[in-house]
Amino acid sequence: MNDEHEVSLPRADDGPPPPRAFDRHMLEALVCPVTKGVLRYDSRRQELVSKAAHLAFPIRGGIPIMLVDEAREIE
Repeated sequence: MNDEHEVSLPRADDGPPPPRAFDRHMLEALVCPVTKGVLRYDSRRQELVSKAAHLAFPIRGGIPIMLVDEAREIE
């Protein structure tokens, strides 16, 4: 086997992979699925927030989860 093409795979003891970054430009194309209104990006909580719908949609692995059932209710 040729050593030039070996790929280094993460070891089990390396811990979880780092979270993927959210593309802020994607925010321009996304709207709240309930109100069709503007979303605000909360980088600390990794959520897209719809103040009008009082919902916060999670971002997992850099992918926004725009399902009402997955959203967190906010005040």
